[in-house]
Amino acid sequence: MAGRSRRRGGELLAALHDAALAEFEEVGIGRLTMEGIARRAGTPKTTLYRRWSTPGEVLVDAVAAAYPVEVPSPAADDLRSDLIAALELLIEWSRHPTARAVQAIMVERRRHPELAATLQDVFDRSGRRFTATVLHHYARLGRIDPALVTPVVEDIGEALVLKHAIDTGEEPTPRRLGEIVDQAILPAVGIRPR
Repeated sequence: MAGRSRRRGGELLAALHDAALAEFEEVGIGRLTMEGIARRAGTPKTTLYRRWSTPGEVLVDAVAAAYPVEVPSPAADDLRSDLIAALELLIEWSRHPTARAVQAIMVERRRHPELAATLQDVFDRSGRRFTATVLHHYARLGRIDPALVTPVVEDIGEALVLKHAIDTGEEPTPRRLGEIVDQAILPAVGIRPR
């Protein structure tokens, strides 16, 4: 009985997250309301207020629930492949509504500083972001020099993926991801690609 109740609770939470994302997609962050989310989810507003205080909190919780966490190879024996996989995960996630929610929150960070701060907590709880997760994993296991994993190096891969998308209007190809890893990230951590 408790398992079924927990499952129903999980289904309700997923439905509320979906409703928040759908409502955000339709009205944007500035017009997101508890009423709109509740109406879309087919539930009373009180259901939302039991867990969250604002519609922005519901949206950030939806982001947290869907935010991917890169899982590098436990043996840390193929940095290049793990970095490419991290960038592929970034691209896959960028197609998800939560990526657009993150972008909107960051663009509106002056208007919604509490949401931007909460979002940063989501990233930190998940183990950082994409290539940073991989680089820190390899550094912890002594495969690369931790001193070389700086905030700038952590951002190189993601920055180049985003720059490619801005410049071309398209996602980078697998070949381009390999070039980003081989020509930018690996040299930054002291590794000469083969």
